[in-house]
Amino acid sequence: MDGIDMVLHPPSRLQIAALLAKVSELEFAKLRELTKVSDSVLSKHLTALGDAGYVRLRKAAVGGRQRTWASLTSAGKRALDRHVAALRALVAHLPAAAE
Repeated sequence: MDGIDMVLHPPSRLQIAALLAKVSELEFAKLRELTKVSDSVLSKHLTALGDAGYVRLRKAAVGGRQRTWASLTSAGKRALDRHVAALRALVAHLPAAAE
C-alpha cells in the first residue's frame, strides 16, 4: 500500500481534499452541503486534516456571524496527489468497466 495516505483514506476526507483542490478556499457551510455530512462530522474531518498539516482553516466574522473557510495547503496537495496516484496504481490492472 505504498503511497496510500491513511489520513486521506476515509471517503469523506478524500472528498473534502478533492473539493478543496479545485478552489482557493471553501466556506464551511458550502463544504458541508457538498459533502452531505453533519457539522460535527465535517468539523472532525477538518480537524484531522488540519492536524496533519493538509488543511488550513480561516475564521472571520461576516454579517455579525463567525464563518470558517478551509483551504488545502501545499502539503495537502502533495499528499492528495500521492494518494490518488497510489489508488490509480492499485487498480491499474483491472479491466475497464463494461457499459
